Amino acid sequence: MGYVSAVPPPRTDTDAEAPETRGGRRSVAVALLLGTLGSTVVLLASGRVWARGTTAMGGDSLALTADGRAVTGLPAALAIVGLAALVAVFAVRGKGRLLVSALLALSGLGAGLVAVFGADGRRALDAEAARTTADTAAQAVGLTQTAWPVVTAAGAALILAAGLLALRFGRGWPAMGGRYERDGSPRTRKPAAVDPDRPEDLWKALDRGEDPTR
Repeated sequence: MGYVSAVPPPRTDTDAEAPETRGGRRSVAVALLLGTLGSTVVLLASGRVWARGTTAMGGDSLALTADGRAVTGLPAALAIVGLAALVAVFAVRGKGRLLVSALLALSGLGAGLVAVFGADGRRALDAEAARTTADTAAQAVGLTQTAWPVVTAAGAALILAAGLLALRFGRGWPAMGGRYERDGSPRTRKPAAVDPDRPEDLWKALDRGEDPTR
């Protein structure tokens, strides 16, 4: 008759860290997708027409438009900063990664706030009216806004989400050109081939701390 031990087998570090490791790997892909997609959306939407209006010219009404970059260049600039921060997250470790992740999140937050609260477009349309009519006193009337500022804010929200993921899971993400693999073990170097008939190869192996007889 056999006996079954009531003592469970010891848990290894791999078993304990497996869910967190899997979550960290998924978060890398999600953060890259959100950050890249959000920055692309902000850059594209910033080049679209944000505001429309009209101005008087010779008794006629002249249509005016202003794109996002004419209204405010901050969302596009912050999207570029966000892209750079997204790449830099994988180039640094420790506190540096935390700071870069915070910069990524702040880039998205700033771009969203500017798109929502700074998309009036009146200054840009007035400047366009003055340029088109060659009259510095010309002003735009009938101001309307398009949906592109909202699209820009949505893209900025994706950048913000990528930054928050980096802040939450970034400590476990791999680094570019790191000395260690994802499991934390050091990479082993394959010993260089040693020709026993060449004394210089034997001395080089000894200098590297290798056994030239192996």
